[in-house]
Amino acid sequence: MAHSPSAIEPAEAGQLAAKPKPLAPQDHATSVPGCSTPPPPRPRRLVVAITGATGSIYALRLLQLMREHQPAIELHLVVSPPGVLNIRHELGLERADFQALAHRTYSFRDVGATLASGGFATDGMIVLPCSMRTLAAVAQGLSDNLITRAADVVLKERRRLLLMVRETPFNLAHLRNMTAVTEMGGIVYPPLPAFYHRPRSIEEMVDHTVARVLGLMDIAVPGPEWLGADYDAPPAG
Repeated sequence: MAHSPSAIEPAEAGQLAAKPKPLAPQDHATSVPGCSTPPPPRPRRLVVAITGATGSIYALRLLQLMREHQPAIELHLVVSPPGVLNIRHELGLERADFQALAHRTYSFRDVGATLASGGFATDGMIVLPCSMRTLAAVAQGLSDNLITRAADVVLKERRRLLLMVRETPFNLAHLRNMTAVTEMGGIVYPPLPAFYHRPRSIEEMVDHTVARVLGLMDIAVPGPEWLGADYDAPPAG
């Protein structure tokens, strides 16, 4: 004969009334979804791209200063074929000399690399020097190689993109492309030397520009700062 709800045996009633055993702290951490130990913070990552405009010395000094003063920040490097030509012509160096300064390097044509996806988190990207061809491709969203695709990813993910454009004089297409990149949130930074710090060499002018560029990426390296017109700077010489 089936029991009615009021006729449950005492033993069964005790079992139904018993509360579940609380999880120990270690069990809770490993058994409950969303409550596991948080993963360690990801490393900071900076994408550096070198294209075919003149000024490869800026890229060299940026990589060197980063390895010297910010070694914990990963450097992800892409060099275009014209960029390699400029490295050889201007500095007498090879692609391998630059690759040795980066934590990871990529093929210019590898549009399937991690940099081509927004799922690979970075802190931003610097293209230095940036050719007018690369500027135009970024301005129009033309992701036809890893440099332009990585730049497009940085923009769409609302990260910081800085283009050190190198050309003079500018024509109307150049100016409109720079306006388009600025409107999309990018930073256009022509490498114009400053003289308020009274540089005594080309190297000092280059390093000052590189320090300013990295400062825009919230990365600090040593460099002269503007101390005001009343500051009595030491004489050059």
